Amino acid sequence: MGAGAGAVAVGAYALLRPGQGPMPLLPQPAHAQEAATGSPEVIEMVIGSPDAPVEVIEYASFTCPHCRTFHQNTMPRLKAEYVDSGQVRFIYREVYFDRPGLWASMVARCAGPMRYFGVVDLIYERQSEWVQGSPAQIAENLRRIGRTAGMTNEQLDACMTDAEMAQALITWEQANREVHDIPGTPHFVIDGTMHSNMSFEEFSGLIDAALAAQ
Repeated sequence: MGAGAGAVAVGAYALLRPGQGPMPLLPQPAHAQEAATGSPEVIEMVIGSPDAPVEVIEYASFTCPHCRTFHQNTMPRLKAEYVDSGQVRFIYREVYFDRPGLWASMVARCAGPMRYFGVVDLIYERQSEWVQGSPAQIAENLRRIGRTAGMTNEQLDACMTDAEMAQALITWEQANREVHDIPGTPHFVIDGTMHSNMSFEEFSGLIDAALAAQ
């Protein structure tokens, strides 16, 4: 495992350790819950036709500036030219370097699969604003984004205090890293091959080559 992937692993491990650092695992105490029969399901967030000939997986962190740049500059063209046309099935998978990144993931997922990517866009658009301040302020900044997306305070509080889902997301993220060695974010798996961040032109060339190879 490379040094970058090791840093990701250490970051995810630190998320699970109680009392580590200035931030709690969740932005406010978890609500008491009845005994669960199993871990919550972590839904794969996907856009594009399930029959698309090329699959792209993005590994990204909501607190990563390079991920924000990709989603603001490259992703709109990628979606318009390849996803919406049925040529690419795009899967977004979160990587957790820190607790605010986990909280942002929980807010985005709180919106459900149909609205998830719209909330993702808002989170990246306002990244430089919501990452500022104390843990309580960061949580409130994220709740504000959730309210902008149409969620209620009650829905957001329930999602952001769901300790079982937080644990399930961390376990899922660690399982993803066992499948793909993720040296940093953003990274992309295009038809099974890992690639680092790139321009739209480079991305387009790789997708075109994958399409031609079908």
